[in-house]
Amino acid sequence: MQIHVVRQNDSLSGIAMAYSTTIQDLIDANELQNPNQLVVGQTLVIPIIGSFYWVQPGDTLYLIAQRYGLTVEELVNINQISQTNPLRVGLRLYIPERPKTSAEINAYVEPRGDTVSENLIEASRGAAPHLTYLAPFNFQALRDGSLQEPPLDELPAIAEQNQNVLMMVISNQENAQFSDELASILLNDQDIQNTFLDNIVATAKKYNFKDIHFDFEFIRPEDKEAYNQFLIKVRDRFHQEGWLISTALAPKTSADQKGKWYEGHDYKAHGEIVDFVIIMTYEWGYSGGPAMAVSPIGPVRDVLEYAITEIPPEKIMMGQNLYGYDWTLPFVQGTIARAISPQQAIQIALENNVAIQYDQEAQAPFFLYTDNEGKRHEVWFEDARSIQAKFDLLKELKLRGVSYWKLGLDFPQNWLLIDENFNVVKR
Repeated sequence: MQIHVVRQNDSLSGIAMAYSTTIQDLIDANELQNPNQLVVGQTLVIPIIGSFYWVQPGDTLYLIAQRYGLTVEELVNINQISQTNPLRVGLRLYIPERPKTSAEINAYVEPRGDTVSENLIEASRGAAPHLTYLAPFNFQALRDGSLQEPPLDELPAIAEQNQNVLMMVISNQENAQFSDELASILLNDQDIQNTFLDNIVATAKKYNFKDIHFDFEFIRPEDKEAYNQFLIKVRDRFHQEGWLISTALAPKTSADQKGKWYEGHDYKAHGEIVDFVIIMTYEWGYSGGPAMAVSPIGPVRDVLEYAITEIPPEKIMMGQNLYGYDWTLPFVQGTIARAISPQQAIQIALENNVAIQYDQEAQAPFFLYTDNEGKRHEVWFEDARSIQAKFDLLKELKLRGVSYWKLGLDFPQNWLLIDENFNVVKR
């Protein structure tokens, strides 16, 4: 498989010919809505086995082989070329498929209202073959230790059909906001806590959840140790049921990082207690803030490189957004950017006749446009290049896998790249 960036005057027929594939395969793989209208800067995933490389000025067989983890002899034999003759600039070389690594993949799905929408059912069904875990968000803890259930509808059946571990996501949300007071009650009142755990056990057995996942956020600093002790209690009880225990963690770069989202999360303790963690390495660019990449590679790397000093890498899942944002400029505090899918982002660029640019430092695509009312917009989203950069980082740091927030926003290239890079673990 290969990633192609559309250039001026590119056509599907020309791209298909260059990569020895078909126009229909390109349309199907990328779910192209406007096959005859490509956007400059748009990425296409080329559904071929292996990839092609075109010789550039200054290239040598040794440099090309080294770049792709091959020997010169392998490169020469595969392409039936001379090892002694000079390389011709523009020569197309075939690069064989590289070995895959094993990884666990999770995706959250967030139903709204009393039922799971057909869009979310279809998104879950499409993603499930590529997943280890399917995580309905969320079971909300109440102050008496009971649980408010989300609608599940067909989600447990989809998980079972695809050998997904059904992840029971439990949060300390009240009125769609994380509550430090609710968390404090659950972590410190032992009678309520025992009721809470009894209700978790009954609910997990009812729906066949096999991973119990705590997304407790905005925890008071003075409750950090209480959270650690709670997780020990949870582990000792739930492991007897044969269940996994996991937690969601804010993206920290030091143990003593200040801020209401960070101080209650003890990386070292979670790494010792639970089976794995999901680190929420996204939302640098967020709906209520100024325009920027949602998960720029530099800050993501900083968080994960710190995390592996406190938590075994095989216990860490990297968080990844499946969405982008469309901001109206200039940014005004209190305004909210519109969440969009990668497919929507491409359509917006097409409709406004603007090229997609790529920020090499952030490893993220973006563009600017002016709407019909004369307002300027800035859009940041994800594409095949940005996702591949995260996958490369995951493999470099030898992490457990990747966790997506959230299903329901179309990004077909992501799932193709999962299959290209990983053998997805099924439990």
